[in-house]
Amino acid sequence: MATDPIIDVIIPAFNEQDAIHKVIGDIPAVLVRDIIVVSNGSTDATEANAREAGAMVLREDQKGYGFACLKGMAYIAARQPDTYPDIVVFLDGDYSDHPEEMRDLVRPILADGADLVIGSRALGAREKGSMQPQQIFGNWLATNLIKWLYKVEFSDLGPFRAVKYDKLLQIGMKDQTFGWTVEMQVKAAKLGLICVEIPVKYRQRIGVSKVTGTIKGTVMAGYKILWTIFKLL
Repeated sequence: MATDPIIDVIIPAFNEQDAIHKVIGDIPAVLVRDIIVVSNGSTDATEANAREAGAMVLREDQKGYGFACLKGMAYIAARQPDTYPDIVVFLDGDYSDHPEEMRDLVRPILADGADLVIGSRALGAREKGSMQPQQIFGNWLATNLIKWLYKVEFSDLGPFRAVKYDKLLQIGMKDQTFGWTVEMQVKAAKLGLICVEIPVKYRQRIGVSKVTGTIKGTVMAGYKILWTIFKLL
């Protein structure tokens, strides 16, 4: 990897007008090349606020976390190969992650040769109320299933993650909705990639969660995560 690696950031966002500028503003500017915000059918000022904060803004009207992430990846893939990034970082647009920790997130890739780094909320400091009980239990269940079925230990399916771009292509992401994060981790495990975790801080998001904020969203996300774990066996 080059001495000065190229790092691009993909931020899926749905109606995060009050948070997106804070997320972009806390990303270490000297560390990244492009910040790509993918508005997943937003109906508020998310797109305008993201542009004003300096991000490249794309729109994906097909609803789904995976759809938004895939849109950002397609934008990168459409570039000339000699301008591809070395690392892609994913994080949420609701300001629950701490973007200033990005230096710590990419360090295992730059210094130790890791392929995929997960920012673990389970290992880090969580603000009270930042994760609902069903999220905590779901993460515990999913990561233990991955350990049992795939023999790789994770403590979290956290959205804040960094991955070598060539390995991201090798993984071959397909999921379009709630199974995105677990698909990446399970496929990386199956490929024998070097996966590590670092503790990250986590705070209460700005606004109401579109997933854990509703019973329907919670059930759908949980089902999709478990189905993805078993589907990829």
